[in-house]
Amino acid sequence: MSSHKGKRRTGLTIQVRATKTAVENVLAEITPTVLLKAYACGIFPMAESADDPSLYWIEPHLRGIIPLNDFHVSRSLAKVLRRGDFEVRVNHDFNAVISACAEPGQGRRKTWINRPIRRLYRDLFDLGHCHTVEVRRDDRLIGGLYGVSLGGAFFGESMFHRERDASKIALVYLVWILKENGYGLLDTQFVTDHLRRFGAVEVPRKAYHKLLEAALAIDGQFDVPASPSVASAASGAGSNSGAAIPNSSEEILQSVSQTS
Repeated sequence: MSSHKGKRRTGLTIQVRATKTAVENVLAEITPTVLLKAYACGIFPMAESADDPSLYWIEPHLRGIIPLNDFHVSRSLAKVLRRGDFEVRVNHDFNAVISACAEPGQGRRKTWINRPIRRLYRDLFDLGHCHTVEVRRDDRLIGGLYGVSLGGAFFGESMFHRERDASKIALVYLVWILKENGYGLLDTQFVTDHLRRFGAVEVPRKAYHKLLEAALAIDGQFDVPASPSVASAASGAGSNSGAAIPNSSEEILQSVSQTS
């Protein structure tokens, strides 16, 4: 999971590549069920660009993860969280989030999120397996992320920001939700300098599969934690309500743990 994920190939094994001549047949086989099975096997799809309709499977030799018990929040980000001049919603506007993740960014003119990716992950969202964490200010979407939940594993797909620190806020809230719901794995796919600041590390494929197997055995539920300060938003709302989470920065910072 990175800000506007790029076409990084180093250390990757491409398992399946859909050619332009065979793309329709290949895509016809990639259903939400197939996609979830792929995640359970440790592989995920990508595209060359938004304009290329083909998809290919990737299984990195070194997999990026953020150990949930070693998540780091900088003192400067903790101050931003305590200031609380933002609103966080979960599963409120999937289409807006994936569109924002697909926007060209600074120094990058194109994106990997194509139409089949949008359709497949929208289907997963409708099935309750894809989730968004959205950061808003004055009712404007300023940052967020989306990813896939399966058992006790969460697979981060992409994140974005339109204002400073907005994607970082989304990541902190994501880790809070995962920890409070007993998840065992936060998969970032790759590790960037940005994610290293939060404690992201690379693990070999064999070690990753052991972590994945253990996490899939967990019955994870991607719900807003029903702690005292957020109970009014979470009670009876379910994971797809899109309700704003009342600011409870101190409680969240304590939950996600390490501050440096």
